[in-house]
Amino acid sequence: MTTRPERGGDPPPRPGAGTGPVTAPVPGGPVPADAEAGATPPRDRAQYAVCAFLALVGVLVIVDAARTGHAISAADAIGPKPVPILLGVLLLIVATIYTVDVARGGTGEPEAGEDVDLTTPIDWRTVLLLIGAFGVNAVLIDRLGWVISGTLLFWGSAFALGNRHHVRNLLIAVALSLATFYTFAIGLGVNLPAGVLQGIL
Repeated sequence: MTTRPERGGDPPPRPGAGTGPVTAPVPGGPVPADAEAGATPPRDRAQYAVCAFLALVGVLVIVDAARTGHAISAADAIGPKPVPILLGVLLLIVATIYTVDVARGGTGEPEAGEDVDLTTPIDWRTVLLLIGAFGVNAVLIDRLGWVISGTLLFWGSAFALGNRHHVRNLLIAVALSLATFYTFAIGLGVNLPAGVLQGIL
C-alpha cells in the first residue's frame, strides 16, 4: 500500500532519501567538522605561570600585612592589617579558580586586531622616526629646554605618523609644549627645564 501525496503538496520523503550515503571515518584521514567542534581544546600550560604569580603576590601581601603593627586610632578603628589581608586572600581565591579553569581546558580568547591587517609587515620607517623624535627630545631637553625639545618631539611625531601640514603642526607643537610647561610648573609644582629660554618663560 502506497501513500499518495495530498493534492497540491509534495510527496512524503522516503526513508533514507536526501540523507546521502553514510561513510565511516577512515583511520588517518581528515577529521569531520562535527568531530572537530566537539574536540577538547588544548590546555594552555603557560597560564599556570600566571596562576602561580597571582598566588605568590597573594602570599606576599598576607605576610607583609601580618608583619604590620597594631596601629589603631580613633580615626581608624580597624587598623592597617585587615584590608591587605583581605586582598591577599582574594588573590589566592582568584589564583585557585584560575588554576581549576586552566586544568579543565579553559583558554583565553585570542584578541583579534580591530580594523588591522595582522599580516601587514611593520613600518620600520615610522618606528625609527618616532624613536628618533624621542631621542632628540631626551638629548636636547636639558640644553634647549622643554619648550624647544617638546616642540621638536610633537612636530617630529606628527611628521613620522604621516602628517605633512608642517606649519600647522609647528604651531600646534609650540602650543602643546607651552601648555605642558606651565601645567607642570603651576598646576603640579614641577619645573621642567627652561634651557635657553630661562628668564623668558
